[in-house]
Amino acid sequence: MPFNLPNALTWLRIGLIPLFVVVFYLPEGWLPKHSVNFTATLIFALAAVTDWLDGYLARKLNQMSAFGAFLDPVADKLMVAAALIVLVDLDRAGVTVSLIIIGREIAISALREWMAKIGRARSVAVSFVGKLKTTAQMVAIVMLLYHDPVFGFAQVALVGSWLLDLAALLTLISMAYYLRMAWDALKDQPAA
Repeated sequence: MPFNLPNALTWLRIGLIPLFVVVFYLPEGWLPKHSVNFTATLIFALAAVTDWLDGYLARKLNQMSAFGAFLDPVADKLMVAAALIVLVDLDRAGVTVSLIIIGREIAISALREWMAKIGRARSVAVSFVGKLKTTAQMVAIVMLLYHDPVFGFAQVALVGSWLLDLAALLTLISMAYYLRMAWDALKDQPAA
């Protein structure tokens, strides 16, 4: 396991996951309700920024590694799953939408692993729809974690819910796309 700055940022992201979760479950009165939402959202947003930063630095510093390529998506999936579970528990996100998103993350991770094993990883490379889904999902999660009005705009939670629904729809579309790409690649694969 190479130790470098991009991998350190990925480990930091993993370490921030329990921290933002714990903030919501501190004993009542330790922090005012608004401070709980703000602190947890800030920690999650910091973790999301490290997701972008670790990839950028890995490319910029030429510190890409197989371990980093493995760990980065694992950290992403853990972060999103933890946030969605907390949001469901707080009744800020629906169970069905959350299960669609988490289930897709697991299924596509397994598909990518399998395709890499047979030498066809490029067949399921990240698509534009996948990036759009991730953007909608992250913005939705931040809005739903924060949940409070912003600059007088009281519909933060409602917009966050709409974005999460959109992310779930894009999740299904991107999953269908990845399955199609994998199917096309597998049709050309010789029988074992």
